[in-house]
Amino acid sequence: MDNLTEKKAKIEKVLIWGMRLANYIIVAIIGYILLDIIWHGLPVINWTFLTQKPIRAGAEGGIFPALVGTFYLIMGTIIIALPLGMAAAIYLAEYAKQGRFTRLIRLAIITLAGVPSIVFGLFGLGMFVLFLKFGTSLLAGNLTLACMILPTIIVASEEALRAVPLAFREGSLALGATKWQTIYKNVLPYSIPGMLTGSILGVGRVAGETAPILLTVAAFYLPKLPNSIFDQVMALPYHLYILSTQHPEMDLVRPMQYGTALVLITLVLGLNLGAIILRSYFRKKYQW
Repeated sequence: MDNLTEKKAKIEKVLIWGMRLANYIIVAIIGYILLDIIWHGLPVINWTFLTQKPIRAGAEGGIFPALVGTFYLIMGTIIIALPLGMAAAIYLAEYAKQGRFTRLIRLAIITLAGVPSIVFGLFGLGMFVLFLKFGTSLLAGNLTLACMILPTIIVASEEALRAVPLAFREGSLALGATKWQTIYKNVLPYSIPGMLTGSILGVGRVAGETAPILLTVAAFYLPKLPNSIFDQVMALPYHLYILSTQHPEMDLVRPMQYGTALVLITLVLGLNLGAIILRSYFRKKYQW
């Protein structure tokens, strides 16, 4: 028995070190990629690069229209998806009768969370661009991206709601509060940090996706800002894709590629950092 226990301990130690080594390798690869982007992209970034429109198909000038277009896509998508996702999660966790139909809905939501982004792009093209006749526009792009991140927000929000102890609900209802008052006052404040986790994941995915916006909203070269939600926009992911794969002067635009990639990464990290700070604030305020 002692030999068997010792053998299991050695196997466990080997597995732990193997997983640790795999983590070190992944961190090293990611760190190398980030350092390479920072090293080559930082010299390119200046006030002109951030505030001017592209010139010569992006070989010169800046990325201002693409930067603003990406911000519009992120903010518009969150405005659409976050309330819908949280409302759906509240209904599934607090109001829906728990049965076979509800389980099928949850299974469908989880399945949609794993669908490739190109499928959502094709759906957006067929539904919003062609069927609803929004055309290739900011509205079509926002709705497509909102559909893409809704499953992630719903799943994360529902799990956060279910993590709140049942006693919080029972105590409120026992004191005469209504169902909605109980949810609004006693459940939502404590589940907000978990709900924001879903939105953080969604923000990162929206900012970096190319396939959905390629089919619904993105323009290769549009040196002006949109005047309405029915206009096309430039976006950093698509702009980077064109510079990296389609531009005829690949060596000439190499610095622009690194600069655009660094700005995109910084934008995503900045938004995520803001959401993490907000989540930490609510977590400290409503500890239980």
